[in-house]
Amino acid sequence: MMGVQDKPQEKLFYTHLNLDQRIRKNHPLRKIAQLIDFTFLYKEVEDKYGTRGNVSVPPPVILKLMLLLVFYNVRSERELMDTVAERLDWLWFLGYDLDSDIPNHSVLSKARRRWGPEVFQSFFERIVLQCVEAGLVDGRKIFVDSSLIDADASKNSVLDTRNLKHQLRKNYQELEARLEERNQAEEPCGRHKTVNRRYISGTDPDAAIVRRGEAKLSYQAHRAVEESHEIITATEATPGDVNEAHLLEDLLETHRSNTGETATTAVADSKYGTVDNFLLCHEKGVKAHMPDLGEVAKGRNRKRNIFPDERFQYDREQDVYICPAGQHLKRKSVHKRRKSMDYSAPKKVCASCDLRDQCTRNKSGRTVKRHFRQEALDRMRERSRSPEAKKDLKTRKHLMERSFARSTRYGYQRARWRGLWRMQIQEYLICSIQNIQVLIKSGGGPKKASARALRAARQGIAQGWDAVVGKTRYLLRLVRCQQALGCQ
Repeated sequence: MMGVQDKPQEKLFYTHLNLDQRIRKNHPLRKIAQLIDFTFLYKEVEDKYGTRGNVSVPPPVILKLMLLLVFYNVRSERELMDTVAERLDWLWFLGYDLDSDIPNHSVLSKARRRWGPEVFQSFFERIVLQCVEAGLVDGRKIFVDSSLIDADASKNSVLDTRNLKHQLRKNYQELEARLEERNQAEEPCGRHKTVNRRYISGTDPDAAIVRRGEAKLSYQAHRAVEESHEIITATEATPGDVNEAHLLEDLLETHRSNTGETATTAVADSKYGTVDNFLLCHEKGVKAHMPDLGEVAKGRNRKRNIFPDERFQYDREQDVYICPAGQHLKRKSVHKRRKSMDYSAPKKVCASCDLRDQCTRNKSGRTVKRHFRQEALDRMRERSRSPEAKKDLKTRKHLMERSFARSTRYGYQRARWRGLWRMQIQEYLICSIQNIQVLIKSGGGPKKASARALRAARQGIAQGWDAVVGKTRYLLRLVRCQQALGCQ
């Protein structure tokens, strides 16, 4: 017989309702709650709250709300708060009941401003450390790359700082005063070398105009990813016009700080293959598996049928270069800022040379540049062309594309909020979630200890066993001596 549904009637009491029983055992939020300890926030933000006034929402609840916002890619914080009451799994994850009061959406924006990006950076570092303890990180080789992120601002908000028409407006004066106040408050950061700050957005001044096809206001995320389980070990957000090559040293240092292991190999694309980065890797003892950016200039010379610099042999004893025609190019000038020297032959010698058309188009003759540390630079460039480096470069292409592609499901392609420090918070949250996903798949516990940890444990056990054996032998000899002497 067909059943007919009765009209629903609201109950005053739910005596047999348990949210924990309503959430399936393999729910991702249940696994996150089991693996991640959010109570560390009490200690982390205790200096950011006063001792009087209204009682705030507990910090772990705020962080969980922000994780839900990014993990489920909710469009806005208002929508998040409206949806919390409808989702039993979210209520359980937050530690709420059916009749719990849902916080106002403004709680999240106030907490971000109160905490700053440092708290979210600490959360990201704790997740990386947990991945290390679970044996998921092999920090000896890292892959580095960057990706552009659209800012939450329209191109119509861009102002030309050199245009008097905009400067006469009242809102431009307010924007200029706000920019000066921000620049004075921020610490100088020389590594973030921007390309063009003439055009700024009145909506989001921290975003930069970047032209890759269509000009857009953009930010840029820089990441270092290890190979074994593709854990993101270091990340940094900058304006979109920052040269990614300048961030290599910071990523290497952050990777070492977060994982406790120094990278021995850095894999990156040709944009990182600068002279400074090659020498940086040489100083740190890191293999630089990245194409040489100088090969682009050599390619132009080949198209023009001009001798490359390799055709000029350097004579260390005489400190001269010998050109293909056998002439000596002597040191002409020294550039201390660029840390290089120029070598050239007399103008008359180059003008009368039969190979001039194949050597240079310059009226003054051919000039060869030599870095102060040219020998170390040549060794690093030679190693970057090894078969091992070529194999790593192929791996890098797919590995880094996967890392950024997985971020798209969390709203990575566009900034949620305005301002560089908010963009940093978004990047820390997304990277933390991606690492948590790996933790969930692996079980999260230290089941897969690294080879180095196993070796260290075995050495410790062996040393302890030797100490036990030695002590036992000593006691046996002591007992035999006592028996020989007739001692009880």
